[in-house]
Amino acid sequence: MRIPSALVAGAVLLGLVGGAEAAATRVGFVDVQKVIVRSLAGVAAREQLEKDKAIMQKDVEARKAELDKLRDELEKKGLVLSADAKREKEETFQRKVRDLRRLADDLEKELQRKEQLATQKILQELTGLVEKVGKDRGFLLIVERRSAGVIYADPEADVTDEIIKLYDQEKAKEKK
Repeated sequence: MRIPSALVAGAVLLGLVGGAEAAATRVGFVDVQKVIVRSLAGVAAREQLEKDKAIMQKDVEARKAELDKLRDELEKKGLVLSADAKREKEETFQRKVRDLRRLADDLEKELQRKEQLATQKILQELTGLVEKVGKDRGFLLIVERRSAGVIYADPEADVTDEIIKLYDQEKAKEKK
């Protein structure tokens, strides 16, 4: 059984601090997923991803309609075409099916890449804010709630809403 690294780090930190001082040790947490979902920058990034996805889906749907048209043509004219012409049309159809699958896969990967880049950008921007809140509120440590495996924490230790507010203010200043 593996012990989560955050648990080990917390135990080490508490072990380093003496008995009376251990009570004064303040550990906070932030729910980064909540920040990404609720912050203005996160909402804007998600909206942009949805727009990109809609454009990509439109392209895939157009190509799919072209394939449907080609398949219908094959079914209708298949009996009157020569064997060579029919084989050529079928090969063209199969090639376009492969191209469409490849395109759909590529677009999906591109969308995932864009989402990952947007998330990384937000995380980089949050680092300084989390440090500031940690120093201002006297926290020894601030952990990410989900990855640290936090099962219970006093709501007083939750800095998520404060981070969202500061992040939104920072982004508003950048727009001006």
